[in-house]
Amino acid sequence: MTLHRLSLASMLSATLALGAYAAPACAQDPWPTRPVKVVVPYAPGGSADTLGRLISRHLSETFKQSFVVENRGGAGGVIGSQMVARAEPDGYTLVVSGIGSHVVAPLTNPASFDPIKDFSHIALLGGPPTVLAVNVAQPIKDVAGFVKYVQSKPEGLSWASPGQGTHGALIGEAFRHVTKLNLVHISYKGAGPAVADVAGNQVPAAFITLSTASGSIKAGKLRPLAVTSAQRIADFPDIPTFKELGYPQLTGTTWFSLSGPAGMAPDLVEKLNKAVRTAMQSQEGQTELRNQNMETFDWDVPTFNKFVKTEIEHWGPYITPSAR
Repeated sequence: MTLHRLSLASMLSATLALGAYAAPACAQDPWPTRPVKVVVPYAPGGSADTLGRLISRHLSETFKQSFVVENRGGAGGVIGSQMVARAEPDGYTLVVSGIGSHVVAPLTNPASFDPIKDFSHIALLGGPPTVLAVNVAQPIKDVAGFVKYVQSKPEGLSWASPGQGTHGALIGEAFRHVTKLNLVHISYKGAGPAVADVAGNQVPAAFITLSTASGSIKAGKLRPLAVTSAQRIADFPDIPTFKELGYPQLTGTTWFSLSGPAGMAPDLVEKLNKAVRTAMQSQEGQTELRNQNMETFDWDVPTFNKFVKTEIEHWGPYITPSAR
């Protein structure tokens, strides 16, 4: 009788012990075991969408599981980003983040979300630099000439950007702040219309992404004066960087990245970071970036997170004035 009770107790204890070991094993099932949603918080066709589909294809091949792009545009990237911020941090919902949605938008509207506390920032994808370009009919040959020309005009000079909160608008505002020039901002609803009006000489100048302006530059309709990339662009070696012209604070790109909800497991973030970096440094990734006049940097998780914080601190002083 006593021996029987002891046997039952032993069996129960062993079963519980096996269950204790089995639970972590289930929790540690290889990720991903089902499709992963990659939210692009903008409409299809732009740089964010291009990079989102590029990295989703690479991650699908790497992890042998579907990474499905879902466009959730609206409110400058806020709507799709908010959706991801509220998702479970299990690695099955990610977002194409970036300077527009995770620097400009939350600083313009702090109630939307906290760009640091509400997200796990994973890796940089890349993005195009911004170029200062003028219509070829303008008597301006370089940045020094641009400054002198504007100084000679009491009424100032108009310049176009793709819209409030874009990298072009930020760079233009920063340039105005540094040079103290009388520059009048004309905000467009997209880069295409802005380039078209500058190419048609309705507006004399623009701060615009190089990827959008490249066609008009090659066609001889726009004259590029300087670009915000850290180094000269291989396809446009004659365009100097703002940094080499004495404006290091105007270095940067319209960057995009991959992020997830806050609280993602560090080992999962690290796994994704390595996969993204491998994809963007691959021959296909580099070719795609070059075709889009984009650049990227091979950064680990801590370096990328430090970059995001630095971008928020750097552009903060320019966002409120440019958003008015």
